[in-house]
Amino acid sequence: MTEYLNEVWRVWAELSPWMLLGMAIAGALHVLLPAGFVQRHLRGVHGVGKAILVGVPLPLCSCGVIPAGIGLKKDGASDGASIGFLISTPQTGVDSILVSASMLGWPFALFKVASAAVTGWVGGFLAEKWGGKPVGIASDLEGQGTTEARKPLASGTRHAWDILASIWVWLVVGVLLAALITVVIPPSALSSLWSLGSGLSALAVLLIALPMYVCATASVPIAAALVTTGMPLGAALVLLMAGPATNVATMGAILRAFGSRILVIYLGTIIVGSLVLGWTFDFVLSTDGATAGHSHEVIPWWGTAGGVVLAIMVAAIALSRARRGLAGFAGSRDASPAVEIGVAGMNCGNCARKVERALQSLDGVEQVRVELDANRAFIRGSARLKDIETAITEAGFTPQPS
Repeated sequence: MTEYLNEVWRVWAELSPWMLLGMAIAGALHVLLPAGFVQRHLRGVHGVGKAILVGVPLPLCSCGVIPAGIGLKKDGASDGASIGFLISTPQTGVDSILVSASMLGWPFALFKVASAAVTGWVGGFLAEKWGGKPVGIASDLEGQGTTEARKPLASGTRHAWDILASIWVWLVVGVLLAALITVVIPPSALSSLWSLGSGLSALAVLLIALPMYVCATASVPIAAALVTTGMPLGAALVLLMAGPATNVATMGAILRAFGSRILVIYLGTIIVGSLVLGWTFDFVLSTDGATAGHSHEVIPWWGTAGGVVLAIMVAAIALSRARRGLAGFAGSRDASPAVEIGVAGMNCGNCARKVERALQSLDGVEQVRVELDANRAFIRGSARLKDIETAITEAGFTPQPS
């Protein structure tokens, strides 16, 4: 148990600075980009390429890219551009490129950058063309244009906070599962995979890398150490592509923000792309030139600080949700009747909060409880059903009376 808890903290401290950085970037982009910039430039097939050009050099890992990518969608980017950003960005970054070059050689590092761009473009193109009807993400900041102009810091902070509030459960679950997987299957257990050959070892690495949290930069020393003991560089490329680009938290967040069809496109692109490109690297380029590396066991101070800050933020959100749930439970025991109404189109916590605020603004409403999982709202007070339906519609959702 002690080993598992230590691993939970290690993973949490490793991802926290990048998660906070991703939130900061999302908030900054929301405030600094001119009005309509995202809608004009990050839409359509051409927008996919632009999103990849923006994302490839950013030092964002898997969990760090979630708030930034979802933030782009909230600001008007198309699903294709957002998915292209989410696939390509966590695989690279200036720091990851330099570390990869120093440990695995420049050919490998440059091939990894190209692979990230290719898979990002393919995934974004497929999402743009065959992603189906886009799943809406209601922005909590809509209708606040003049306020945002006067208070950019507050606006950016609110935007970043709302993104964390919409994915915090998946983030926590992902860390707990990733730590469990790491304890059960430690990196050292992968040392026998090279005996399977390039193709099978890449498949085995893929199965392990998909659900795990693996930072693009921190995973390079592990990959380099495995390569020096015989693992094909192609399998290392699979690890460094599929690991950072996917994990349980990322999959859950994409499912909620984009829907199941785009999640399938996202995972399919990474799975097929990493395997094909890994095998291509082994077939085309030499496996010479890798040097030994090691993983860092000591958590740096910024990891500890980031872990503490993010834990406090998540705890605050969880406490707020718990208080809201308790208030709803207490209110449900009141003698006065409550209006129950279905709400179609809610896909995240931001949606639920927007519906809740819209209903609370009505005259005669005493208490509101919105259940995201059930897609329903419960309103207690004297407000008319017609006014309730109008408020839900104006908030961007579809009322469905019982």
